[in-house]
Amino acid sequence: MQLSTSDLYLLSQCAISAAFQAGQIIANFERDKLTVNTKQAGSSLASQVVTEVDHLSQAIILQNLLPSCEIYDLALLTEESPDDGSRLEKDYFWCIDPLDGTLPFIEGVSGYSVSIALVSRESVPTIGVIYDPVEQILYHAVRGTGVFRNGKPWQQPQQPLNKSPALTFMSDRSFANHPQYSEVLIELEKIAKTLGYKEIEVIQQAGGAINACWVLEKSPACYFKFPCEHPGGGGLWDFSASACLFNEMNAIASDIYGQTLDLNRADSIFMNHRGVLYSSSDVLAELIVGLYKNLKLS
Repeated sequence: MQLSTSDLYLLSQCAISAAFQAGQIIANFERDKLTVNTKQAGSSLASQVVTEVDHLSQAIILQNLLPSCEIYDLALLTEESPDDGSRLEKDYFWCIDPLDGTLPFIEGVSGYSVSIALVSRESVPTIGVIYDPVEQILYHAVRGTGVFRNGKPWQQPQQPLNKSPALTFMSDRSFANHPQYSEVLIELEKIAKTLGYKEIEVIQQAGGAINACWVLEKSPACYFKFPCEHPGGGGLWDFSASACLFNEMNAIASDIYGQTLDLNRADSIFMNHRGVLYSSSDVLAELIVGLYKNLKLS
């Protein structure tokens, strides 16, 4: 079933409502009653921890979105439920992370969010909604209509390269354990100097969705994840909504080779095969692609 402009608008409003409601559950949960469990998922701790808040958030999101699956013949992929494969058969699927950044949520620091996307079978992110319950910021985009921040049209800050104190890089916490981590930091500093910066700022705190949003908020900035052999590197639900935002912002959302993100990977729900790269600058993105190629990281 192909979706019209009005269909996409109505579906985006459903996703916005679902994200707000889930965000309220997350924000109001009594932290001293939080129980942390683990699940079989990716290779990093961030992908393995789960709380009852993840499930409560998913329940309210599905309560909002399941009727649309029936009306519009949509498939569903969400982090806390098994992949039934319907995303490979239907024209579109909801791609949901009910609590992206569970680790920062557990720790009580910023960096977690609700992430909801509508993705086509051909891997095109068509709707993207990310709600940050800490800052109470809702980002959303519908393909062809631009990006909105708390309901107002949002353009990428036109901050010229080398006109801010530091060049900002976002990465996941697990990257600090990469065998070539120190070498990569040296190369990032070289990139900063090439672009006219005196220093770099490396932020390793947030989940994938907020990391991507912070690239836009803290422009000029970049968020990257290198490929890895083991299942992990974030799930499809970690990047689908933000990819829609970046596409509409004419910013860079690609894999580490500079190619289009594979957001409906047939053989896995993980992104470890090609990594991810979000950048507020074409030039910066090209330098990160070159860094990975030259170091031959794995």
